[in-house]
Amino acid sequence: MKTNPITMGIFYLTMGLLFTYLAINSSAKGLFTFPTILLMLIATFDLGVAFRMFSLSAKNKKNKELK
Repeated sequence: MKTNPITMGIFYLTMGLLFTYLAINSSAKGLFTFPTILLMLIATFDLGVAFRMFSLSAKNKKNKELK
C-alpha cells in the first residue's frame, strides 16, 4: 500500500509542532539542558521531513501534468 506524501507531510508536521511545544515547555529549567536540546533536534528533523514531503508531492503533481 502506497502512502500519500501529503499525508506523511501532515503527520511529520504535526509531530514537529508537538516536539516544538514540548521543547518550549521544557525550557523553563534552562534553554541548554539535554532534554530541551534533544526535543529541538527531533522537532527540526520532523519539520525538515515534512517540508520534503510537501515538495515531493508538488514535484509528483508537476510530473503528472507534463505526461
